[in-house]
Amino acid sequence: MSYAKFLLKRLAQGVFVVWGVVTVTFALRALAPGDPVNLIVDPGASPELRDQIRREVGLDQPLYVQYVEYLQGLLVGDLGFSYQSRRDVTVMVAERLPATLELAIAATIVAIVIAIPLGVVSATRRHEPADYGATTFSLVGISTPNFWLGIMLILVLSVQVGLFPVSGRPVGLGEAVMVFVTTGYAHDLVTWLRHITLPAITLGTYFTALITRLTRSGMLDELGKPYVTATEAKGLPGVLVRYKHVLRNTMIPIVTVLGLQLGTLIGGAVITEAVFNWPGLGSRLISAIYAVDWPLIQGIIIVIGIGFVLINIVVDSIYAYLNPRVTDE
Repeated sequence: MSYAKFLLKRLAQGVFVVWGVVTVTFALRALAPGDPVNLIVDPGASPELRDQIRREVGLDQPLYVQYVEYLQGLLVGDLGFSYQSRRDVTVMVAERLPATLELAIAATIVAIVIAIPLGVVSATRRHEPADYGATTFSLVGISTPNFWLGIMLILVLSVQVGLFPVSGRPVGLGEAVMVFVTTGYAHDLVTWLRHITLPAITLGTYFTALITRLTRSGMLDELGKPYVTATEAKGLPGVLVRYKHVLRNTMIPIVTVLGLQLGTLIGGAVITEAVFNWPGLGSRLISAIYAVDWPLIQGIIIVIGIGFVLINIVVDSIYAYLNPRVTDE
């Protein structure tokens, strides 16, 4: 199979998955108890007014008609209308998406910076204190709930020590970078960095532990291969062999997991955003659930699903480019 056909196959699969997400969320909305009209008008409103509202928003149409109209709207970027907030869902999602992406990417960077060096040290110093320390860190990181870690970080580093703000996001990364580029004023950039540090550590801890273990196992597997012995026999320094050849070959599966986990972080930032009052999609989703605002719930879930699918397609494409044998499978 050629690389182009491989990409087309992945795109077709991605479209099918997105369609499945849309269909399932629409079905859940249809099966949910309660009358959506109650979110628009007072439950004690007259039957005539309720019927009028139902006709205006299309709730009097059969479900299959509502489903087709919703799909048509999605094709042009229309996620619907929030009955509770009286606003377009597309606008409400676009307002919060940058904050969630910032948090997910920052958590990924935290994981990369900490996990890969730890994994390399653990593999190259097997059965030594450094290896036991890295293994213990991985076990603790995987076992620690995010919400508990976030609360502990707030209590220690924010409340007691005062190093970082407790919560919030007073300025976005794009705005802070723009101010720095145009004026050279780095205060907003520092403010953003101080506010995102604790949420990024909280969200990235499990990811850090996972990548550490993956790096260690990959390095150990590569170190046992004949080419390592051959390069060392030629007199190449051990550090060069480990970091130029062994780590490079280990990075292929790590890159794949990084991409897949980035999509997971985007969808899994709900609890972290709630703990730190981070104004992302997660906190907005929780508010929508409390308000039973189904159009907004649908829109957020669909956007997260699309993001996850796109990241998977990009990762698969990069992996197939680095390893052409994948296209033959």
